[in-house]
Amino acid sequence: MTPFSVHTGLAAPFLRENIDTDLIIPKQFLTTILRSGLGRHLFHDLRYGEDGAEDPAFVLNREPWWGATILLGGANFGCGSSREHAPWALMDFGFRVVLAPGFADIFRTNAVKNGLVPGVVTGEVLEALAAHGGAITVDLGALEIRAGAARYPFSCEPWARTALLEGLDEIEGTLRRLPAIEAYEAGREEWLGVGGNG
Repeated sequence: MTPFSVHTGLAAPFLRENIDTDLIIPKQFLTTILRSGLGRHLFHDLRYGEDGAEDPAFVLNREPWWGATILLGGANFGCGSSREHAPWALMDFGFRVVLAPGFADIFRTNAVKNGLVPGVVTGEVLEALAAHGGAITVDLGALEIRAGAARYPFSCEPWARTALLEGLDEIEGTLRRLPAIEAYEAGREEWLGVGGNG
């Protein structure tokens, strides 16, 4: 996974609450295990009409938001099923960060595993960022968002922040704890009276 530190990009406002994974990537597009190509189906039922034409009313179909790399979402973002295709689709479209007042646990875990930053902001910060209407900078190391001269805090769970900053997957994260794991196992063997010369 590529480490994430600081990212600057357009922030598209889609402040709807309870954006579920079926809305992010509908079930008919889950027939692939490839991560590429899913971006064209992101928010499919909102982006396209029944005739397949783009709906100009949807935020990602309008200038300049179709090139956004940061998504501003509502509370409980990513609720619903556990499909990993949801962060795949967001990233394939070009998003690197989703900022919302809260995330469903499984979506947040899947996002971090794939290098997508789930940043938690207050509703007031979210509204201020949406009103800014332009590029913002997300600094994961400083846990700060910069929008022009304004500065806003955000949060990211410590394990997720470390994994994203250092580009760690779950195996690499576990291997970093190998000395502690081995010490625990050695102590357990001694307590049980197994191993060594016992």
